[in-house]
Amino acid sequence: MSAASAEAVRGQHGKDSLGKLMLGALGVVFGDIGTSPLYALRETFIGPHPLPVDSFHIFGIVSLVFWTMMLIVTVKYVSIILRADNRGEGGAIALQALLMRHSHGKVWARWIIVLGIMATALFFGESIITPAISVLSAVEGMTVVNPGLQPLVLPVAIGIIVALFLIQAFGTAKVGAFFGPVTLVYFLTLATLGVLNIADNPGIMMALSPHHAINFFRTDGLLAFLALSSVVLAVTGAEALYADMGHFGRRPIKFSWLWIVMPALMLNYLGQGSLLISDSEAIHNPFFLMAPEEFRLPLVILATMATVIASQAVISGAFSITRQAVQLGFLPRLRILHTSASASGQIYIPVVNWGLLVLVIMLVLGFETSSNLAAAYGISVTGTMFISTCMMGILIVSVWKWNRWLSGLVIGTFLIVDGAYFAANLTKIPDGGWFPLLIGLIAFTFLTTWAKGRLLMQERLKESAMPMEVFIKSASRAATRVAGTAVFMTSSPQGVPHALLHNLKHNKVLHDRIIVLTVIIDEVPFVDLEDRIEVMDLSENFYRMVLRYGFMQQADVPAALKLVENCGPQIKMMDTSFFLARQTLLPSERPGMAIWREKLFAWMLRNAESAMEFFKLPTNRVVELGSQVEI
Repeated sequence: MSAASAEAVRGQHGKDSLGKLMLGALGVVFGDIGTSPLYALRETFIGPHPLPVDSFHIFGIVSLVFWTMMLIVTVKYVSIILRADNRGEGGAIALQALLMRHSHGKVWARWIIVLGIMATALFFGESIITPAISVLSAVEGMTVVNPGLQPLVLPVAIGIIVALFLIQAFGTAKVGAFFGPVTLVYFLTLATLGVLNIADNPGIMMALSPHHAINFFRTDGLLAFLALSSVVLAVTGAEALYADMGHFGRRPIKFSWLWIVMPALMLNYLGQGSLLISDSEAIHNPFFLMAPEEFRLPLVILATMATVIASQAVISGAFSITRQAVQLGFLPRLRILHTSASASGQIYIPVVNWGLLVLVIMLVLGFETSSNLAAAYGISVTGTMFISTCMMGILIVSVWKWNRWLSGLVIGTFLIVDGAYFAANLTKIPDGGWFPLLIGLIAFTFLTTWAKGRLLMQERLKESAMPMEVFIKSASRAATRVAGTAVFMTSSPQGVPHALLHNLKHNKVLHDRIIVLTVIIDEVPFVDLEDRIEVMDLSENFYRMVLRYGFMQQADVPAALKLVENCGPQIKMMDTSFFLARQTLLPSERPGMAIWREKLFAWMLRNAESAMEFFKLPTNRVVELGSQVEI
């Protein structure tokens, strides 16, 4: 998915060379899919649905791997979905926002929101499994070097995972500088190992022909269908090609895939196939057994570094997608720390970091081996792929308006392909596939509860809101004006903020200048500075101001206020007070949400980050006024 650690290069597509951007993309975009050779081919033969390790099945599986990469990654993502950028940004939330801009009055508008939330929920399941299976599969290579090291696998894997999450608070810019070169060496190693093993059985190259995959289905359709649940492990991380498009641009990602990543991956899978034809006993760890014995320990170290990079990209992606979900109103405000003064995407979210760490460790201790984890892996990936196809279908038909027959052919093909992979992975639910579904269900519940509760709370506040014109006429005559500027923050651009009413009720005064301020997060990744501020003069020194930000931007209210010129004298922080309303929710029997969801929403609201810190308000200039709301 998205890796925020790469955002240091966003906006430099025109400055940086294609080669430099391709190198950066290798470390961030392709880290996840690049580590798939460690376990993907092995799991198709000894996973939940084992296969005989013979030439017929080896050729069939390698053929399936190749054509899965061609159809899902090369055709679907590289050729089609990468064109669906939301002002340069990609990913499920960016695509949802793009479609929502074209959805006014359309019957599918509600489904777009549901699909976007489902994709986001499934991503959180994937972001837990990826570090666990990647690191564990690499560390298990120690047992190939020395079987006596087996007892150390879990402690070493957990130690690496803990260290990985501990460094997140310090930022990953310096570590990120090594991502590209290390991953390039890793991919070159994949290709070299593949070529050396292909030389022993050059006939394995014939596995690229689709007739081997077709014969596999014709001869044993059920086994071939079940094998899809493990074959799809070869393309885990494909979603990152789209999610990270904003960091590197379409061309570097496309060229990196076509000229470096896919050739290296396929050479390695062909090499593993060649090894298995010569030695079927190598199936317990064909990736490391491809290397000569003296090179296996360095390969374990290199693979471990590659899996750490892949895990880092997923963790950074979890931070990025969480911030987007907060900005678009699907999660409450969370504490977001910026770890770089120059790169806005270098962020750290403590609650997400520690939550992921606990769940990843539980996963490693619970499943113990990468083979067991592979049974849990795949459902969230294939579910996200299926959702992206549905959203792509809406985009092709309703926004791009392709020819009807071409649209039907493209959409139908990928619904069948993605549907088959998703259905095959559903068979792994008893073997561990329940875990990402459980995580996805919990995340979906939180996302929808917050979005629905927020909407209900705004409706209840709007019901009791007084028209601004009426308030100004009555209050201006009755209240005493005092020096200074008062900024009243409100989520609604209409009516009188409750904080303003409470302040007048209790303090009996109004400031000389009243600004009713609403921060709006638009359905675009970035809002230009010239479009940021909108001011309306309401008379009597009352102003309504709207600040607009994109869902990839951090709102900074004081910085924006310093730029305001059409709102009387320049706004100075030492003369300005910020008034915030803090609502206490009272669950009620009113129609809206089930009582348990109202209580969950109330708990999320209580634990949300303060608006003062979220909007970067000066701590000594903020006044909070409370009120009670029934939803």
